[in-house]
Amino acid sequence: MSRLVVVSNRVADPRKAAAGGLAVAIRDGLQQTGGIWFGWSGKTVDASVANSHNGVHTQTVGKVQLVTVDLSQQDYETYYLGYANNVLWPVFHYRLDVAQFDVRFGSGYRRVNQLFAQRLFPLLEPGDIIWVHDYHLIPLAAELRAMGCRNPIGFFLHIPVPPPPLLAAIPEHEWLVRSLFAYDLVGLQTEADMRHLFDYAHWEVGAERLTDGYLRAFNRTLRVAAFPIGIDVGEFAAMADAREGVDMFSRMRAEYSRRQLLLGVDRLDYSKGLPQRIRAMRYLLEHYPENRKRATLIQIAAPSREDLGAYDDLRRQMDSLCGAINGDYGELDWMPVRYIHRNVARRRLPGLYRASRVALVTPLRDGMNLVAKEFLAAQDPEDPGVLVLSRFAGAAEHLKQALLVNPYDAHGAAEAIQRALTMPLGERVERHSALMATIRKYDVHWWRKAFIEMLEESVRETG
Repeated sequence: MSRLVVVSNRVADPRKAAAGGLAVAIRDGLQQTGGIWFGWSGKTVDASVANSHNGVHTQTVGKVQLVTVDLSQQDYETYYLGYANNVLWPVFHYRLDVAQFDVRFGSGYRRVNQLFAQRLFPLLEPGDIIWVHDYHLIPLAAELRAMGCRNPIGFFLHIPVPPPPLLAAIPEHEWLVRSLFAYDLVGLQTEADMRHLFDYAHWEVGAERLTDGYLRAFNRTLRVAAFPIGIDVGEFAAMADAREGVDMFSRMRAEYSRRQLLLGVDRLDYSKGLPQRIRAMRYLLEHYPENRKRATLIQIAAPSREDLGAYDDLRRQMDSLCGAINGDYGELDWMPVRYIHRNVARRRLPGLYRASRVALVTPLRDGMNLVAKEFLAAQDPEDPGVLVLSRFAGAAEHLKQALLVNPYDAHGAAEAIQRALTMPLGERVERHSALMATIRKYDVHWWRKAFIEMLEESVRETG
């Protein structure tokens, strides 16, 4: 069995069940085959140290080596804050208005990808399968190929692919997409993402579309496929029954025994549609007054990239909107919105999900959004809550039994929330059962296995 080498911007200890995200997704694969998880340490150091081999740190965890590199402050500012989070993140989430195109950012992005390749290449063995993750590392395979790497290399993009005109707004867009052709397989979240990439490749670089998702351009053949990422459904459901989950559920049910809870769990990010969600809540209270003193929205907005200006603006906007709705509608014994700008421990979230009648997962644009799936997995199947889901989240492509909404339409979103709050038990059970069947079928184990199998198949077919 081939050894797996995972490369991502950050590295987490795969032993920790509460690590979440990518750690949960790849943990079993790394433990089965052994291998390396390589990425940034999260530390910034003097440039002379970052550019020396002293900047490499290795920790052995069972059969897995966690290998990290430090970055200089300049590289952190240009590669991470600059290109990744001020160019790629906003453009890929359809927000050209907040993107900052600075030539220094692109230089730093290339430099750090070269640094990653230089540090990773000596660690590779001939039989290794390399799996690179997300927008921080799009050119990594091209850098490895330039050094002589012939290993199978796959790439998975966790965020959306924008339509061709938006992607072409990036000054280095052709170089960026050319870099993708150094991979053997590119995995995307949705069929819509695939269409956008195919259309770009056809119109902008003249790529030839072959059968079975293959593209031919730049003297390379690339396979593209959709792999909607999932969660470990059984593990998350078990967390709901564990001590911390049960304790959170009991506390919420006791404190809100006379209320119906609505829940939003997000990072504080302009892609998540948080202001629009508060406006929908205001519309609900205005037009369905029976929800006053009865429905409470708990909105968790974990801190995110707070050293970027756009996030300061969003935080001030949320403070204002939440203060206004509570001032206009709140009573001494009830507030319509409880806004929490801090992290909540992952082990406590399942209990909070289970105590909630409605989950509001209403991003303006999202690659997938695993909160939607976690909410479903945490529910009591005999008395489940209702998922209100943005049609612009990747999860909407296959979670059809959720109540799908346009987050830009406060009126329509409020109508969906009202429907969710008043939905009969039989309909709630039927919808939840169908949604659970989907997330169990396309869980995180399916995602990892399907990607690796297609990567191996693609390498065999193209030689």
